[in-house]
Amino acid sequence: MSDPSTSQAETLAERKGALGCIRLNRPKALNSLTLGMVRDIEKALDDFERDPAIAAVLVTGEGERGLCAGGDIRAIYDGGKAGSDAPATFWREEYRLNARIGGYPKPYIAVMDGIVMGGGVGISVYGSHRIVTERTRFAMPETGIGFFPDIGASWFLTRQDNELGTFVGLAGEPLGAGDAILVGLADVFVPSDRLAAMAQALASLPAGRSPSAVSQAIENFCEPPPSGGLKPQQDLINRLFAFDTIEKIFAALCADSDPFAEKLLSVLSAKSPLSLNVTLRLLRLGRQTKELEDCLEREFAATAAVLRSHDFYEGVRAAVIDKDRNPQWRPAQLADVTAADIDAYFRPSARPLFADNSTEGSRI
Repeated sequence: MSDPSTSQAETLAERKGALGCIRLNRPKALNSLTLGMVRDIEKALDDFERDPAIAAVLVTGEGERGLCAGGDIRAIYDGGKAGSDAPATFWREEYRLNARIGGYPKPYIAVMDGIVMGGGVGISVYGSHRIVTERTRFAMPETGIGFFPDIGASWFLTRQDNELGTFVGLAGEPLGAGDAILVGLADVFVPSDRLAAMAQALASLPAGRSPSAVSQAIENFCEPPPSGGLKPQQDLINRLFAFDTIEKIFAALCADSDPFAEKLLSVLSAKSPLSLNVTLRLLRLGRQTKELEDCLEREFAATAAVLRSHDFYEGVRAAVIDKDRNPQWRPAQLADVTAADIDAYFRPSARPLFADNSTEGSRI
């Protein structure tokens, strides 16, 4: 684990009373995850699980801008271009960590303050206590970089009996606190100026206290969340995104004169046509899947096709490298995406994530 006394440490892990604290420490990079950080978090969880004095684990991000903006996409881009095994190794260990968090035996408290995207969602959404603030900006923007919402998104975006998760996965629009709770991606709202006091209250719990005591300590700092923008649009979203093909979703958007539908048509039209198709199939398969690990397994297999694709490298180029925000997708039109293009993302991995059953207890 990184040494907490070193300013360059990417992950800081320490015990504060009854609280095991994990702090992501790359604020200049919006705490984007590296492989080293994934391994640090895994080790910290091992240590805190074994320590009987630890009542709960608290995960936060250093700096004022966010918990975590996702995986280090530039490193994945560079590794993929070079033909390195590094991207696959990162995803393998990241996804296994996601499953570990989902089955963690102690309360796992994620403070989703500020920006929470991609891999940042993966280290928070599976927690037992998911806290949002007035600064929360939650998003799964992967279809805009030629990728797909991963880290088990085909699981956690499909647990509700509505199409809000389909909307979140395809459109990638940022959600505030109220909307994150509405979609089932967070639990409670705590104003950011009360977070420090909440952490102190948790650290002051007597050793060995029950999970209910942890919940009560958090509830003492909760307030009703601010209203979001999705609730008034929920019926419309359910109607527009109720289809199993992207073409039918676009047709529904084109036929609807509601300003919200017109905005969504513009948003989706800028995304990778191939990524939209792959994402929708993953979401529909996820809806029928009973275990988180099975969704992670399917998504991990799909990352191999991502690294072979044109759109991922073009999307990262346009968003991160050249920053011209003008990706040239291939295929450029929905009508040109073939079944073979999509099927390439659904070939089983030669090295499954969970074949050795070493994630026992991670079922959620």
